[in-house]
Amino acid sequence: MFRIAARAGGAHTRRSTGSRAFGSKAQAPSTARNVAWAAGWLVVGGVGYLYATDSSAGIHKYVSTPLMRLLDAEKAHDLAIFALKHRLHPVDRKPDDALLEVTLWGKRISNPVGLAAGFDKNAEAIDALFALGFGSIEVGSITPVAQAGNPKPRLFRADEHGTTINRMGLNNDGMLVCADRIRTRFWRLLAAQSQKKGETVASLAASVHRSAHSDRLLGINLSKNKASAADSFADYVAGLEALGPYADYFVINVSCPNVKNIAAASDVAVLEDTVQAVMRARNAMSDYRPPVVLKIGPDNDADQLRLIAQLALDYGVDGIIATNTTRSRPAALAKTRVGNEDGGLSGPPLRDLALATTREMYRLTRGRIPIIGCGGISSAEDALAFARAGASCVQIYSSMTLDGPGKVREIKDDLVDLLKGRKWADVVGEDAK
Repeated sequence: MFRIAARAGGAHTRRSTGSRAFGSKAQAPSTARNVAWAAGWLVVGGVGYLYATDSSAGIHKYVSTPLMRLLDAEKAHDLAIFALKHRLHPVDRKPDDALLEVTLWGKRISNPVGLAAGFDKNAEAIDALFALGFGSIEVGSITPVAQAGNPKPRLFRADEHGTTINRMGLNNDGMLVCADRIRTRFWRLLAAQSQKKGETVASLAASVHRSAHSDRLLGINLSKNKASAADSFADYVAGLEALGPYADYFVINVSCPNVKNIAAASDVAVLEDTVQAVMRARNAMSDYRPPVVLKIGPDNDADQLRLIAQLALDYGVDGIIATNTTRSRPAALAKTRVGNEDGGLSGPPLRDLALATTREMYRLTRGRIPIIGCGGISSAEDALAFARAGASCVQIYSSMTLDGPGKVREIKDDLVDLLKGRKWADVVGEDAK
């Protein structure tokens, strides 16, 4: 009986041992399969992440940007700023071609494509925007005192024309808040760089661009409060003193079509007083003197442009942005509901006006003052046309909001093809030459 039980137990034992042995053999391919699946998903996830965070990825042009356009124009803009602030943005990972390198005011930048003022009004997303591949970012317009701007709605899209009309009214957080953001960012980045490079923050501050990047520029655009007198220049001087030390270039916005008291846009006497006062204040700065740039409109007549150019030469203005938005309306747009809204028009309908102003200002200043072309630039062909007309750099805005963050890389890549081995700097002013 015991032997039978023992044999039975032995048989059971052998079966159990055999089952465990069989189980061990079965687990090996299962483990390998799980590892393979995990590795596969990691690869897919990694590739997906790289794709989704690549500014050139089609998902931004064909999915996320069209979805954003389903929102109210100003809400879409606010959402874009929110995403940029919280690092929910793609990145331009491709190095800029050496053909695109530009030197402006003695400062090297890796490409001539910048972002115009009006997108990052409050200097909240500077580094995220640099990550999209811009050679320069211009923040503002900023006024000395915070203001809410004009009543809503105040931003209108006409997607079929690729344009927008805005009467925002220079809404912004004010000079002190924006200055604190820009100053804090600058010293934070320099502190991080000093640890990596083994240099002191003070030595870095004396050698780097105010953008805190070696090949990027940060422009600060300043305008006037609505409550300020039309013939006053005090707002510009106050802004220069507060913000100038942190700007690679400082912009005097004398041409905003949405604020009635900016008389310098059309009153040459006021413009002369303004330019004289700002240049005097800039020249009195001791540690650092930012280049001062005038932003003019596209609606000036020939006599006004001639006087502006002469003032710029006489007082040593460092640059001119041509141009701001326009009050004019093309015939096709004037017949639409959006076209009848008050405000400044941007996008492709502005291109020819801005290009003509760029060409004329280059001629009038004899190429002695760098010009930044701005207005309706939506392709490399447009950018190159502005360069040939005399623009040392260009700025975009509307085309990025229409086509997505990959627009910057698209223009840069197409420019390299169009240049055919020539340098951007060699093309500047070619039409006049």
